[in-house]
Amino acid sequence: MRLRRHRAVVVTAVLAATAALALGAAPASAAPGPVAATAVLTAGGTAVGVGDALAAPLAANTRATFYSTATSTTGVTCAVSQLAATVLTNPAAPGTATESLTGLTFGSCTSNVTGVTSVRSLTVGNLPHVVAVDDGPGLPVTLTGGAAGPIQATAVLNSWFGTLTCTYQLSGAFTGNADNATHGMAFRNEHFAKSGGSSLCPADGYFSAAYAPVTDTTLPGGPAVLVN
Repeated sequence: MRLRRHRAVVVTAVLAATAALALGAAPASAAPGPVAATAVLTAGGTAVGVGDALAAPLAANTRATFYSTATSTTGVTCAVSQLAATVLTNPAAPGTATESLTGLTFGSCTSNVTGVTSVRSLTVGNLPHVVAVDDGPGLPVTLTGGAAGPIQATAVLNSWFGTLTCTYQLSGAFTGNADNATHGMAFRNEHFAKSGGSSLCPADGYFSAAYAPVTDTTLPGGPAVLVN
């Protein structure tokens, strides 16, 4: 009688284990699957795709400035600016994502330079430029000139002496930092040297601006971009 009961218990246990496996239950000792790598750039929890379009306005309550020295407040100030880029690469973190800067526009610009009555335009030439976003310490952002040439800025000013055209170029890299708190990026006192134009133009220009939020306009809802 005891032998029959023991056999019944064994058979019941075997049947229960078989049923559990049939229902897809994993053994307690099963190892977890591999964790998916996180891309350098994500938006809304999704990896930013190669070819995605990114856009950013000036950060709230800020202005883009182009001053004659690194410590002065004399030059051109713009209340409106818009950045546009296309993602070229977005590897798994840690690493560096790259973008093509396709647009950097300015509007509502004024000048406090003596003799300048208004600003016709401030433009960035030789686009597109290459943008590198590194997820290392400080989240460095680097802009370099593209196939069309170095990064170039041109200001067209109305003055007491007529129209002044002032052209400036950046000989090296244009550097800044990303900021995950604002989902943006900022540049401070990037030095441009005069490369052409009127003798009345300042010899140097120092550019500062903060752009936020950077959004992926290709994804639904345009979520903000995060550097991982």
